[in-house]
Order: sequence, then C-alpha cells, then structure tokens
Amino acid sequence: MRTQKRSFAPWSMWRDLSSKGYLIFELSKREILGRYRGSILGVFWSFLNPVIMLLVYTFVFHVVLKGRWEEGQKSRSEFALIIFTGLTVFTLFSELINRSPSLIVSNVSFVKKVVFPLEIFPCVALGTALFHASVGFLILLAANFFLNHNIHWTFVFFPIILLPLIFLILGLSWFLCSLGAFVRDIGQVVATVTQILMFMTPIFYPTSAVPERLRMIIAWNPLTFIIEQMRGVFLEGHTPDWLGLALYFILGSTVAWLGLVWFEKTRNGFANVL
Repeated sequence: MRTQKRSFAPWSMWRDLSSKGYLIFELSKREILGRYRGSILGVFWSFLNPVIMLLVYTFVFHVVLKGRWEEGQKSRSEFALIIFTGLTVFTLFSELINRSPSLIVSNVSFVKKVVFPLEIFPCVALGTALFHASVGFLILLAANFFLNHNIHWTFVFFPIILLPLIFLILGLSWFLCSLGAFVRDIGQVVATVTQILMFMTPIFYPTSAVPERLRMIIAWNPLTFIIEQMRGVFLEGHTPDWLGLALYFILGSTVAWLGLVWFEKTRNGFANVL
C-alpha cells in the first residue's frame, strides 16, 4: 500500500487518474477479450445478447401484457426501440454497480502489491460496461434505420448525455468497492437494490403512466433523466436539456470526487481485512 501523502484537490486527483489511461485501456481490452475467449462466436455475443433480450422484453411487455406507451398506441417496433434505449442505459449502470462490491475482494493479489493503483479497478469495469453500451447504441441506430427508415442527427449528443452518468456511477463504484472490502454483505444488498431500481425506472412504461402521487419518486431516480434524454436524441430528434445536463454534471462530478476521496482514505485498510 502507498503511504505517501496525496492531494485530494479534484484537479490533482483527476490528473493522477488520467495519467493511468493507457493501463486502464489495456486492462479493459483484456477483460473484454477474456470474457469471450474460448466461445465459438467470440465478441459477437456482445451484439447477440442485447438483441435477444430486446426480443424477449418486447414479446413479454408488448405482446403478452399488451403494453401501451402513452395515449397513442405505438407500433411494436417503436415500443421495442423505446424499451431498448432504457435497457441499454440501465445495463451500463447496473453492470458496474453490481460488480463494484467485489472489485477489491476479487483482486487480492493486486491489493498486496505496493505500487499498484487500486483506484483504476472501477475505471476498468466501466470501460467494459461502456463497450457493451456502445454496442447497444449501435444496434439502436441500425434498428431505428431499418424499422423506421430514419436516423435523427441529434444522436451525436449521446456521449454528452452519458458523461454526467459516467461520473455518477464511477463515484458510486469507488464507494461500493471500498465498502465491499470491509462488509461482504454489500454485494447482496446492491444486487437487490438494482433489481428494484430496474422496475422503479421508466424503462417499460412512461413516467405519465405512474400515479401522480408517486411520480416524484420516479423523477428523483438518477436514471430517469438520462433515459428520457437518450430517447429524445435517438428516437425523437430532440436536442438535450442543457440546463438539466449541467446540473446533473455538477452532481455526478461531485459524487465522483467524494467517492474517490473515500476510496483513498480507506484503501490502507484493505490488506488488513482480505
């Protein structure tokens, strides 16, 4: 473990983290390739899995349960794309959050090393999640073109919309992987909470379908704003809500900074509990 003093100024911590960008990239690439190594279809599974899940959810919610979207009846293809957009954002969030509590516990050999930058583990996991999310957004663009014969130019804003969410989940990940090293039950709690959050997020239904007295709960869900903004730029051709994104960015970057500070403050105790 490193014992030298470190600055907790946001710009200093960001500079230190960005200097490890190449290492984060290489470890992320190794993890992505390793996940599909030995399978017949290889990385093609990253394309196949979201398509299969899209078909399953569309069949269940639109065909079996006769789901509607708002007052106007959407076609099956429109309903599928709306769900898929929400699922892609939620999967990016849940993939990293669910892995976070075990990131330190599953890398004990690195914890014992004197100089290894443990703080990059959430960044590596984020790189893997972003790869799968990018595949999902490519599928969304292709599906929108083939089903609706249209691609809105506003889709180019999607990285800007994702940026505040990336900071938010990175901050939560640093908190959770630190807590997971000390309290092993955190992983079980997080898995349960993300399952609940999936149905508390407007993925399979519009916010307008929620009883008015409960809409405030949905509105405060950190994923609601991002999912609605994504649907706007990909499916409706709307430009982003810049004020909302600015406020979200302030929130996300603050959580990221606090999460990294917490991680650095607690990291010296990891080796003692593993």
